[in-house]
Amino acid sequence: MKNYKHTINLQYYHSPCGELVLASVGDELCLCDWKDNPCAERNIRRLVSCLNAELKIETSHVSNETRRQLEEYFAGNRKAFSIPLHPVGTDFQLKVWKALLNIPYGATRSYKQIATGIGYPDAVRAVAGAIGANGISILIPCHRVIGSNRSLTGYAGGLEAKRMLLEIEKNE
Repeated sequence: MKNYKHTINLQYYHSPCGELVLASVGDELCLCDWKDNPCAERNIRRLVSCLNAELKIETSHVSNETRRQLEEYFAGNRKAFSIPLHPVGTDFQLKVWKALLNIPYGATRSYKQIATGIGYPDAVRAVAGAIGANGISILIPCHRVIGSNRSLTGYAGGLEAKRMLLEIEKNE
């Protein structure tokens, strides 16, 4: 029998954009992912492995607060989240995700701008890969990253969800 160091509390949240999986460890959110995203299961396994954690389908204060803040966001009444985050990834991924947190509400950036901003101007594909691995969607706003030609590009929740999130932010 394995000794787990942590417990990851997992719950589902039906958002206007689709079903989300919320997970917390301790007092921090470690996952806000699209349930139907093929990467969601991989992201959960990565969390369990990296955090040496057992998974419980159970609410937590953090996931309940995340739901509340997401509801305010979807209603157009919240522009910033105050949830403590616990992203799990490589040093490079964490650097990219930190850059995403600096994209203002209602603004967009290209993959190239993100790559240049973190000091790796030739690493656009690596940046795109790191953005695709973001397991804390919406709160770490990967939906604000678009193509250099201003086109909507891939999004774990689907392009319709990305379009909807950008529309919510544009209307403010």
